Amino acid sequence: MVSLKRERDIDLDEEDDDDDEEVVAKVGRGRAAEDRRSRHCPYLDTINRSVLDFDFEKLCSISLSHINVYACLICGKYFQGGGLKSHAYTHSVQFTHHVFLNLHTLKFYCLPDNYEIIDSSLEDITYVLKPTFARPHITGLDKQGKLYRAYDGTTYLPGIVGLNNIKANDYANVVLQALSNVPPLRNYFLEEENYRGIRRPPGDIMFLLVQRFGELMRKLWNPRNFKAHVSPHEMLQAVVLCSKKTFQITKQGDAVDFLSWFLNALHNALGGTKKKPSSITNVFQGSMRIFSKKLPHPDLPPEEKEALLLKEEYQEEMSESTFLYLTLDLPTAPLYKDEKEQLIIPQVPLFNILGKFNGSTEKEYKTYKENFLKRFQLTKLPPYLIFCIKRFTKNNFFVEKNPTIVNFPITNVDLREYLTEEGQATEKHTTYDLVANVVHDGKPTEGAYRIHVLHHGTGKWYEMQDLQVTDILPQMITLSEAYIQIWKRREDDDTTNHTGA
Repeated sequence: MVSLKRERDIDLDEEDDDDDEEVVAKVGRGRAAEDRRSRHCPYLDTINRSVLDFDFEKLCSISLSHINVYACLICGKYFQGGGLKSHAYTHSVQFTHHVFLNLHTLKFYCLPDNYEIIDSSLEDITYVLKPTFARPHITGLDKQGKLYRAYDGTTYLPGIVGLNNIKANDYANVVLQALSNVPPLRNYFLEEENYRGIRRPPGDIMFLLVQRFGELMRKLWNPRNFKAHVSPHEMLQAVVLCSKKTFQITKQGDAVDFLSWFLNALHNALGGTKKKPSSITNVFQGSMRIFSKKLPHPDLPPEEKEALLLKEEYQEEMSESTFLYLTLDLPTAPLYKDEKEQLIIPQVPLFNILGKFNGSTEKEYKTYKENFLKRFQLTKLPPYLIFCIKRFTKNNFFVEKNPTIVNFPITNVDLREYLTEEGQATEKHTTYDLVANVVHDGKPTEGAYRIHVLHHGTGKWYEMQDLQVTDILPQMITLSEAYIQIWKRREDDDTTNHTGA
């Protein structure tokens, strides 16, 4: 009995020892894992921030895969993987580049040892890759004009940042820069939470436009950039894909065509419909009345014309319509030259071409079969009003450009007279100030685009053409061949400063 009891005690002691060893082993493994996860990396001083560029598509430079891509923080190249035999692992061994950033998880790793690096000194890199904006920061953007210094030493104003012209995409750059300086639209896209929860049908690619535009907006307004310009590469790739190659990076396009498609595509991708508003329509949508009257064929005898005009189908009809921008028609440019054999560049006041919307000016519109007389009158004005000045006319053979200069004031444009009586009664504010002016220079099918933008914090105007950013006097803006303009409605609490206007 005694021996049996002693044996049982010995067995129990052995079991306790085994349990203790297992606990120690688990603790040891946990500590080893923790050490492996948070070991201090001796290679952090090899990071070269001057070569880091997160504006391009996140794919491996060897396999061209989007899956599990790491950025080498020494040479700036992208590689897939992290495990043994992966392209990132091979690169780390071959070139002794050890510090990598997972572009999806935003975690840093030391390869080939494959342990995670946790170091607060790397936070500036993750912020450049994925900038975030708190609500107080966003509300204060238009109240200060502080210059920031990029890592490469250049100073810049957030929002007044050049966009890289990859080949022939300046027509899209100017539209993106104009929209990024419309405060309510900018504020909506700076906070990803505003649109993250929007649900789209399975397989719908159009939401990619929203995601990429938000990412671009946050990069343009990032106060901690490594360089004072941004490449819209990923944004434009989404444009090429979603427009089914209607708009391309390698072929010059029309800025008005792109603006029209982009605003409507964003509106639909954000869940907007004809009846359901979106952040796009909340900012830019107004409404008008269209009076339309069918005309008899011009070759008919006068008696037949008179008889047709009495019929019901030739009576004037009224319809209501919404708009995201107003098209302003230029008078036909003269063909004659002056005594020095120089072409005269005609000029026209802005209020002359706005007369199209006064409710009485009639304009003839021709279709393939029928002709119509139309007149327009505004019923509701949006917070931000876009004018598209029609400079180009297309026929079967070529595109012709009208060089007429539009004379316009920079501030204090009152549009009350273009509203219906009901509209004048309901619209409290009808005065607008210019905030963006897109210009087309050169020949119709070639040429180049540039943009003038008002910085709300300083009240100063800047001219941007691709990567080049310069300040400009407001008086110089009116001398250009304006193509697209964005005007801001004055509100009771409007405190925007306009220098020299």
